[in-house]
Amino acid sequence: MKTRFSSLVTLKKSTMDKSERVVQRANADLNSASIALELSYNSLKDIDSPLKGHISDLLAQRTLLSSQRSLITHNAEWVNFAKKQVESAREQLKRDMIEFEKFKYLELEEIKKIIKKRKIEEAKQLDEVALMTYGRKDK
Repeated sequence: MKTRFSSLVTLKKSTMDKSERVVQRANADLNSASIALELSYNSLKDIDSPLKGHISDLLAQRTLLSSQRSLITHNAEWVNFAKKQVESAREQLKRDMIEFEKFKYLELEEIKKIIKKRKIEEAKQLDEVALMTYGRKDK
């Protein structure tokens, strides 16, 4: 049944669906960031320090460790950013769901009013028919 809120409900539903997709994408990004961070930590554990050799080997090892630490810092920042994105997307989804539910409720109330009005009209018509048939029975 079409009401004046039907198009708004459809619009809010599509907005809510879009927000759900954004949340899913943000969760996927967070998972990617978490996996990258975990891999960075594992790579750091795999780096062994040279116990003997040339100073150039030690300097290369130190550079490698420094590079890995900066990668870990970068991935940790990425995880924090992804968490903020997920939280923001969830808040937007929550707002969109509330808006959708508001208009869905208004549409339902409008439908109830229309049905009530139709029932009243139908009852009036049935009363008219009953009066007409009652009048015929007396004659």
